[in-house]
Amino acid sequence: MIGLGLRSFFFNVGWYAGTTIIAIVGSPILLMPRRFVVAWSLFWIDFCLWWLRITCRLTHRVGGLENMPAGPVIFACKHQSSWETLAFSRLFPGAATVMKRELVLIPVVGWAMARVGNIAVERGDGSKALRGLVKQAKATLAEGRSILIFPEGTRVAVGDERPYQVGTAALYRQLGVPVVPVALNSGLFWGRRKFIKRPGVIDVEILPAIPPGLSRDAFMKTLRERIEGATNRLVADAQARERK
Repeated sequence: MIGLGLRSFFFNVGWYAGTTIIAIVGSPILLMPRRFVVAWSLFWIDFCLWWLRITCRLTHRVGGLENMPAGPVIFACKHQSSWETLAFSRLFPGAATVMKRELVLIPVVGWAMARVGNIAVERGDGSKALRGLVKQAKATLAEGRSILIFPEGTRVAVGDERPYQVGTAALYRQLGVPVVPVALNSGLFWGRRKFIKRPGVIDVEILPAIPPGLSRDAFMKTLRERIEGATNRLVADAQARERK
């Protein structure tokens, strides 16, 4: 049998090679209307997820679809892995992801991230960054699109804890739409800054929406309890299955 290290090596080689080819061949698409850039980006994502499934035998499943409200929402998602930066474009079609501004400076790939309509914010810029975030988010909702944000602001390894950033609360208070918490256990399979990708099934769970109207503190407490509680359960369930 092919070992985990070799499978992960094959994935990385194919990922980088495929990304380079798709980026170079498709770069003229950046000059075309946004729908063509979106289609090109999804083609790249589909390739990456297919190659991950072929080389590392890593797939996913989604629970809680019945908790999805109608209309645009704010998805507040746990962030454990690079996996969700790929897969969420398919799981939450059309959603604008809140991301670090420096990412859009990456040649071709970063430019595509901007052209598909994601929301780039300057980290560490305080109230100015929050105002920019809210302004861009309002424009996104006006287009009928949802917003996707990682409340911790960065990938967090399984078992670690980080504070939830104020950006999610600012969007909740200013936009007046439901916030849908999303839990997952992707870090067990493709860990933060880890080379090895383990085979298995990543669980993503869409949790009941938090309606508008809560105070800032009540919202943040509810959001954290739902995401962390469900994430811990998904992690524990996956670890129990692995021990069997």
